[in-house]
Amino acid sequence: MKFHRSAVAIGWSLAALAAVSGAQELRVSSMDVLRAQLDIDKRVVVDENLVLTESAAAAFWPIYDDYQRELQAIDERVVHLVNEYVEAYGNGSITDATAKRLLDESLALDEAEIALRKRYSARLAGVIPAIEAARYLQIERKIRAAVEFDLMDRIPLVE
Repeated sequence: MKFHRSAVAIGWSLAALAAVSGAQELRVSSMDVLRAQLDIDKRVVVDENLVLTESAAAAFWPIYDDYQRELQAIDERVVHLVNEYVEAYGNGSITDATAKRLLDESLALDEAEIALRKRYSARLAGVIPAIEAARYLQIERKIRAAVEFDLMDRIPLVE
């Protein structure tokens, strides 16, 4: 299986994007180019690891694109949350109320991602074999876990 090496590479690339997004502002065009390249790399990882007939692939890729669009909306919320936390942490202004609000948003993001996976698992079940649907969602989880680990490793504990 080609996943391991490719996934590590894209995981690091996505982690770099997450770190850059939170650490400094890039020109919008630069960020768009970086995201576009990461999207291409991720698509290659998925393509290399799924075994789909031509008709299954024709049905899968539009669902994949829809999933990525919805996932991007969640990712934008994550970036906003991280930026909010970094700003409050840097200002030394994390009150109990701020901590509760940030925690509530973090939990809401977890729930949104689980709901998204459930919805798309049902959509995939109708167009590709269950083993391929499971593999695809597993690939998504592995990439996201690597990125999340790297991001969380860089974020200090609340004080």
